[in-house]
Amino acid sequence: MIAKLEQLKKEILEKLETVKDGSLLAEIETKYLSRNGELNTILKNIKDLSAEARQEAGQLANQIKGEILKRFTEVKTNVEGGDNSEIADITLPGVRPERGHLHPITVINRELSDIFASLGFMVIEGPELESDYYNFQALNIPEHHPARDMQDTFYIDKKNSAGNYDLVMHPHTSSSQVRIMEKYGAPLKAVIPGRCFRSEATDARHEHTFYQLEGLIIDKNINFGHLKGILELVGQKIGGPQTKLRMRPKFYPFVEPGSNGEYTCLLCGGKGCKVCKNSGWLEIVGCGLIHPEVLRAGGIDPNEYSGLAFGFGLTRLAMLKYGVDDVRLFNSGDLRFLNQF
Repeated sequence: MIAKLEQLKKEILEKLETVKDGSLLAEIETKYLSRNGELNTILKNIKDLSAEARQEAGQLANQIKGEILKRFTEVKTNVEGGDNSEIADITLPGVRPERGHLHPITVINRELSDIFASLGFMVIEGPELESDYYNFQALNIPEHHPARDMQDTFYIDKKNSAGNYDLVMHPHTSSSQVRIMEKYGAPLKAVIPGRCFRSEATDARHEHTFYQLEGLIIDKNINFGHLKGILELVGQKIGGPQTKLRMRPKFYPFVEPGSNGEYTCLLCGGKGCKVCKNSGWLEIVGCGLIHPEVLRAGGIDPNEYSGLAFGFGLTRLAMLKYGVDDVRLFNSGDLRFLNQF
């Protein structure tokens, strides 16, 4: 009886060392360790021994059974996902992870940034959390100026020494204009892509978080003709050589004169559709000649230098390019939407 147990123990342990997958482990369990397996069959026969022999055999049988079950449990844990890499079949092909891709707004941002970089512009990113000075005062929008009502700003709950809220989540990329002037001086050519924030009542056309791309050129004798020329070139890069530009006056505190830049509708080619309200034109860019007070705030003499500035709505361009009718989808994180691009 004892010899049979020792021999069975050796046999089972040797087979456990060869286990590589669950199928062989199941065979061992069925043959040796199940209710009617060989181990339990031998253990059942202990009752037929004499009292003295039964006591000795019982103690040894419990010890052998414990060793076998302990080793069996260890091997089973490894096969079912334990940390013993030696039993893993490294020759099996791996599972290829799903690859991501660029967000549609990122694609538009890179396309425009590449266009301007090819024209000699620096591409610079400004801070999203900005001071009231750079966001408003340096842009010719003093405190209590009615132009501040045009932007429902997120103010940070921290007041300055005068008791006013001093930090805001910038509602436009224009807030980086004066920072860049202070750092680089004139002459200067730069674009500033960035994420903007406004306390909007969100709907299909309005979102609290959106993207813009600001641009400015500062040099001697810059005039409105330069502005029109650069915007015509960019419009043709975006929509093709047939794309036309028209400019209509509009007020912006930090430019004088200011203008709306409207391009031939990118969807209907100027024929008229519901997106352009059958006008054939889409308002895509705000622009103008930089106000002398903004140049002064940046440490640049407006009597020596002049400049132009423009701002594209990247989110709006992405909506037009991909035919998206709800701006909220871009920030939704819904993979059903994003996987289309």
